[in-house]
Amino acid sequence: QVQQGSLEASNALVLRHQNAVYTLCYRLTGDAARADDAAQMAFINAYQRFDTFRGGSFKAWLMRIATNVVYDTARYDKRRPVTALEDLVPPDSDDGPPLPAPGASPEEVLQQTELAAAIQDCINTLSEDQRAVLVMCDVEGYPYQDIADSLNVQIGTVKSRLSRARSAMRRCLSALGELLPPEYRLKSDD
Repeated sequence: QVQQGSLEASNALVLRHQNAVYTLCYRLTGDAARADDAAQMAFINAYQRFDTFRGGSFKAWLMRIATNVVYDTARYDKRRPVTALEDLVPPDSDDGPPLPAPGASPEEVLQQTELAAAIQDCINTLSEDQRAVLVMCDVEGYPYQDIADSLNVQIGTVKSRLSRARSAMRRCLSALGELLPPEYRLKSDD
């Protein structure tokens, strides 16, 4: 129906997949604003190129487009660095920290925020290929075959990249020490 120009069908596809596309873009970029832009561009590109969709998993096809948009944007940003709006705000104008959720204590909110930032920092240290596989598998829960289809690689390549990404994450997170809750800390051999 989308190929025949149905706006309702296009909107239904966007509504069905927008959260997954945004989450993938956010995990690959680590920035909410960039993820918004990348997700929007992914849907625009998908709509413009819908005639190239040849069947199979629509979600895998769409995720591949989103991944390519993120990679293209990262390459563009490396060539043309920009100054963020936050950098233009004077340092003495502090709006204060975000308000915590009603049920969480300020300490818990701070710990959760620091942990989430540390995990995202560790994800950002991975290569683009490893980051994409890790996010798609461990964050989004996609099966290996969908990841392989999205990235246009073999399942063995997906498993290999995932293994390396998990090892790198383990090393990076083990350096966090006390920031990790006790149930997620690696046990020593002592």
